[in-house]
Amino acid sequence: MKNNILFFAAIFMMMGVMTSCHKDDPVMTADETQKAILEQYVNHTIAPTYSNLANNAEQLVTDLQTLRADRTQGNLNRTCETFLTARAWWERSEAFLFGAASDFGIDPHIDSWPLDVDAFNTMMSNTAQIQAMDAEDGDEYAGEKLGNSLLGFHGIEYILFSNGAPKSVSEITDLQLIYAIAVAGDLRNRCYQLEVSWIGNAAPKSHRDKVEDLELNTTVNGGDFSYGDNLKKSGTIGSTYPSTASGLMAIIDGCKTIADEVGTSKIGKPYNGEDPNYIESPYSHKSIEDFYNNIISIENAYYGGVEGQQSNTASLHTYLKGIDADLDNRVVAAINHAKTKIHAMPAPFVQNYTNAANGEAIAACQALDDILSEVNTLISKQ
Repeated sequence: MKNNILFFAAIFMMMGVMTSCHKDDPVMTADETQKAILEQYVNHTIAPTYSNLANNAEQLVTDLQTLRADRTQGNLNRTCETFLTARAWWERSEAFLFGAASDFGIDPHIDSWPLDVDAFNTMMSNTAQIQAMDAEDGDEYAGEKLGNSLLGFHGIEYILFSNGAPKSVSEITDLQLIYAIAVAGDLRNRCYQLEVSWIGNAAPKSHRDKVEDLELNTTVNGGDFSYGDNLKKSGTIGSTYPSTASGLMAIIDGCKTIADEVGTSKIGKPYNGEDPNYIESPYSHKSIEDFYNNIISIENAYYGGVEGQQSNTASLHTYLKGIDADLDNRVVAAINHAKTKIHAMPAPFVQNYTNAANGEAIAACQALDDILSEVNTLISKQ
């Protein structure tokens, strides 16, 4: 009888354990949690950023073509607005310049500064070059022949803006618009390449077709993985990331790189007298907006999405908060502090680059870089 009682007691205990397991939500492993963060990051930070960039770069070409056909101040002003929107999305992508932007040389191709004004003037007097840029494949000619110092955002900015405002439409010649349209076409192509490289077939067919026509590379090491798939598949066979933790660390490294660049180079080189001409966006007077958007790119990466798509569960912010709440609080504070100090810089930067407030912004960026190093050290131990 005693044995029967013990037997039934054991059965009831097992049933209780089984019942309690069903009541609880399943617990994700560390790898599963990290994998969810990587998927959220690719799908809701990188994908919308590059798609918005590509769409606005495409619109910029259309606006410039419209301006050339109908030279009104209204058309010029709209073109300038589109340019600034595209520019903002580019700056909000700079926390993830690792991958396609670096591997394919897209970053220096579309965002080198300062513009080589002497080379620009020589080019504009070269009839053969102007005719080549005015041809149907002028975008391809520009991308292949002009060189980084005449390409990208800052060449177009030079045509459209002066002293922080859109130029008078009467100041812009037809030859300058030929150049701007060709360079904007090449900019659009490279933005398509970024988009397709990260999200593959999720990119619009017209974007994919253009990239294919130009025979631009879009996969990791020429293989089968898009850059998005490569990161999301971290820790599996075929990915260049040996673990999900290494994927997370790549995200943080991207954030560290731009935090350092904003402080050390973008603000630091002019401020410290190393290179007073090393000023980003000097014609539109949007340097400070560029720096601020670079910190937003870090914020979006950390919170797992662009504004409106951030995650309360699958983000580096939530993950870190769960394993070291103090460090997470310091990261959040450092991001906000960098934004505050950059916002406090006197505008325009091109006229105030030696102001003492810029030194405080540099220090804030360095502090953010240092704290992000602590994050990677912690992740490497998980």
